[in-house]
Amino acid sequence: MYKLPQKLAAEFLGTFALILAVSGSICADQYLRAGGNGGFGILGVALAEGLAFSLMFTALAHVSGAHFNPAVSIGFWVTKRLSTIETIFYWLAQLLGALSAAYFLTAVLPESAWRPVGLGVTNLAPDFTRMHGMLLEAVLTFFLVFIFFAASVDSRGAANRVGGFAIGFTITLGVLIAGPFTGASMNPARTFGPALAANQWTNHGVYWVGPLFGGILGAVLYDRLFLRDQPPA
Repeated sequence: MYKLPQKLAAEFLGTFALILAVSGSICADQYLRAGGNGGFGILGVALAEGLAFSLMFTALAHVSGAHFNPAVSIGFWVTKRLSTIETIFYWLAQLLGALSAAYFLTAVLPESAWRPVGLGVTNLAPDFTRMHGMLLEAVLTFFLVFIFFAASVDSRGAANRVGGFAIGFTITLGVLIAGPFTGASMNPARTFGPALAANQWTNHGVYWVGPLFGGILGAVLYDRLFLRDQPPA
């Protein structure tokens, strides 16, 4: 059984790696395009984020549950699988991990790579309203947390055997669907870190309200429908 400091270290490192992958890939794509070498586009960004989550989940799920996302942690809290104090500390570790990764990228990457894309901060398309943004983020995060519960909480499910990759592919699919419209955050920490490091806060509330609401709904629905006969861990 791991102690809380070990769990928080796992959440910090996992979130750091996730933001390093998604923001780093967006900056790398920008750098390639600016140099006239083309880029790998949204598919490359989606794969980078999905693979990063899959690998870190595989490495750290046995330590902390590998949430790396406040929307996942709040789902565990509302279903009584995480205490209030643990949830607060998980959030702090996740936000600090995201922020550290964002500032690390500003320190090591050329400004021409990260400044034009705001370090990969999420924002709405010009013709996309805040309400539509919150709804899309909520739906994507609903399925992310729903599948997270199937893959990591429900020991009876087939998805439990492929845990991290099932969740990672869900993230990849979410980026492919919503990347052009909202940036496909599905994770308040993923938006917060780059926003603070690049000082870009436009529509920031969308990426808290939508994902947290979707995370709560996904967790509660899976818990009530499929886990009633399983006691909380």
